[in-house]
Amino acid sequence: MLITMALGHTNTAGAQALLTLLVIDDDPLVLELAGEALSQEGLRIVSANTPEHGLELFFKDRPQIVITDLMMPGMTGMQVLETIVAADPAVDVILLTGHYSTESAVEAIQKGACDYLVKPPDLFKLKARVGQLMAEAARRKRALSLDHELLETYQFENMIGRSPLVLELFAKIRRIAPHFRNVLVTGATGTGKELTARALHRSSPVASKPLVVCNCSAIVETLFESELFGYVRGAFTGAHQDKAGLFEFASGGAVFLDEIGELPLGAQAKLLRVLQNQEVQRVGSPVTKKVDVRVIAATNRDLKTMVQEKTFREDLFYRLAMVEVKLPRLEQRKEDLPLLQRHFLERFAREYNKDIQGITRRAQTVLTRYHWPGNVRQLENVIGSACMLTQGPVIDIADLPEELQSDAVSGAEDEVTSLELVEQRHVLRVLEQMGGNKNRAADALGISRSTLYVILGKIESAQTKKEHKLAPR
Repeated sequence: MLITMALGHTNTAGAQALLTLLVIDDDPLVLELAGEALSQEGLRIVSANTPEHGLELFFKDRPQIVITDLMMPGMTGMQVLETIVAADPAVDVILLTGHYSTESAVEAIQKGACDYLVKPPDLFKLKARVGQLMAEAARRKRALSLDHELLETYQFENMIGRSPLVLELFAKIRRIAPHFRNVLVTGATGTGKELTARALHRSSPVASKPLVVCNCSAIVETLFESELFGYVRGAFTGAHQDKAGLFEFASGGAVFLDEIGELPLGAQAKLLRVLQNQEVQRVGSPVTKKVDVRVIAATNRDLKTMVQEKTFREDLFYRLAMVEVKLPRLEQRKEDLPLLQRHFLERFAREYNKDIQGITRRAQTVLTRYHWPGNVRQLENVIGSACMLTQGPVIDIADLPEELQSDAVSGAEDEVTSLELVEQRHVLRVLEQMGGNKNRAADALGISRSTLYVILGKIESAQTKKEHKLAPR
């Protein structure tokens, strides 16, 4: 038998309910009491008296909050929890049980439950808890709206960030762009060197002219001079007609020389001539030709070390490095992670035509803790892959690459070293819900007051040791 109630209040204007709550319990009295006690404005309540029908309702109505009994015939509440979390990790699930045990509480929390309460629950406390979850959902909705506003506010020429390092980078680009002739952009792989080059060009007086991109690491050494400076007919086998090089083609605009550290010494000497005299000489031609080109060079290599090793010309280095723009690693600008995640999520959701609304808190924790050796480009690839793989409305840990999932497991082992620690956290949460009343907390937990005092004593002792360790000496 399926019992469905629509007991959520709406205002007098007939506004639609904002959230849906699903209650699953094989006791009709619990369903009736829950429907009456939890009813509040902005909440629509549906309920089922079997776990199977409850899951049918879950997939049909997509509730944001689920309250389920732990022990039911046919299917346990723990199995219901696992099914719901696997389908949508953003759902808040509260488990109810008539027989509390620390082991099952720990298991429920580790599997994704937001709370584990003893039956019969204090209906006033349960209603307050549901109110908290509704408030959290409203905050997440406001945060999503704020993310959109922040993306617009802290976006500069397709570059995104609000950390002090990135805001200073934006300011430096604005200062340099109107005046530069040569700029050296340095940074690790994936930090955004090409984006910086394009931002410099778009902010410069020659923004309407072409920006010609040359990846120095992708050109065969014997072809460097002909590609950069052009050639005349008959200069070498296969040169059947004159051809302008990149510098001639970019005259009036700018050239972006990516991976400048890969440029051969012979080509470095000719590049220096271009920078000094603003003229090029085609391969096989005795004459030079004037050009007007701004040069943006980029590298992830240490050019100073290469100068010492005689693999990069010192005079070329100082000519290029007259103005240097250093890009920070993502590890140095972790404050920008939420904005970057939202930017890439929205972009790939549109690209894959998926309704992906966000990233679960535990997945965000993994992304924040990760060290990002590949910087922003690696983050972009991770979010793109997760958006492609996810089958639900949110990205969870299971959607992340194996490397990050392994990091999540090791991180969890570091953070929660024993069941005792999880038990202590659950005890503190229940104690808070009971307004600090230890007698009521012990009753709700199904343990004696002496046992509760032992657990609290361990928590206090651990906190004292931590404070002593952090105290200045």
